[in-house]
This record gives sequence, structure tokens and C-alpha cells, in this order.
Amino acid sequence: MTDDFLRYSKAQGNDLSTPRPEFRFPGLKAGDRWCLCLERWREAHAAGHAPKVVLEATHQITLERLPLSTLRAFAVDARDT
Repeated sequence: MTDDFLRYSKAQGNDLSTPRPEFRFPGLKAGDRWCLCLERWREAHAAGHAPKVVLEATHQITLERLPLSTLRAFAVDARDT
């Protein structure tokens, strides 16, 4: 996660940074890993706010809907997260 993406997501109505103890959700902060569905990532990418991608954790079906070159541009090593 990045601060930029978290702000963007909140502005879109999906607040991922606020803790929700009733759901045992601690809230996310920059540097956290979080599974994001392809459509949310594509929306953020189109708006210029896409977070980094751990390619090793990305489902292969994603490659049927998004070029690998696009994902590589946002790739981060899993060991660095």
C-alpha cells in the first residue's frame, strides 16, 4: 500500500486506512500488503494512483486482462514488503 493509493481509495468510498475493530480490521498504512481485486487496481491505475504489485502473489488470470509489462512497471519484490 501507498499513502497515495489509500487516499485515492478513501476518496472513492473505500476507506482502507481507518481501523474497524468490529470487523477485526486494523486499518492499512503505507507499506502494508493487501490483496486488491483487478478492477480496483485498474481504476486506480487509470486515475494515476495504482499501488505496487507483488508479482509472485498475483493470480495468473490477471495476465489475461492486463499486460505483464504494465504489472512489471509497478512490481515490488515480495521480500521487500
